[in-house]
Amino acid sequence: MRHILSVTVSNQPAVLARISGLFSRRNFNILSLNVGETDKPEFSRMTIVVEGNDDTIEQVKKQLYKLIDVIKITDLNQTNMVERDMALIKVNCNKNQRSQVIQVVDVFRGKIVDFSIETVTVEVTGDENKITAFIEILKDFGIKEIVRTGIIALDRELSVS
Repeated sequence: MRHILSVTVSNQPAVLARISGLFSRRNFNILSLNVGETDKPEFSRMTIVVEGNDDTIEQVKKQLYKLIDVIKITDLNQTNMVERDMALIKVNCNKNQRSQVIQVVDVFRGKIVDFSIETVTVEVTGDENKITAFIEILKDFGIKEIVRTGIIALDRELSVS
């Protein structure tokens, strides 16, 4: 089962290396990892997506808490959180395909961020399924390059019932 861990850490050099090294040494696979400064500059928040059963995730959390840089770990409840992924996708797009690509981008509420004679670069944000579906549709036009940010997520303040 996929788990999304929100980990608050000290905003110090080499913290990312220590955490990724811990995952590597323990043979825990990271599916996605994002790091960014929080509203307090002395802290950063890591969003780590890992796969495993409850025992594995408990072990991951125990190991992380052993690191002095780790302040707080939250295993986000996937029914009560907001998650986003972002992708930049460069697609082959000649003059004849342009209107079709623009329609697809509009349907997925994407945004064209760069144009050339033969390509269009598109930005799209959403959950993983939306991004994956968008990429699948764009494959018909010929994808030249893709870069994805990976998951970022926060708990919702109000519960969804």
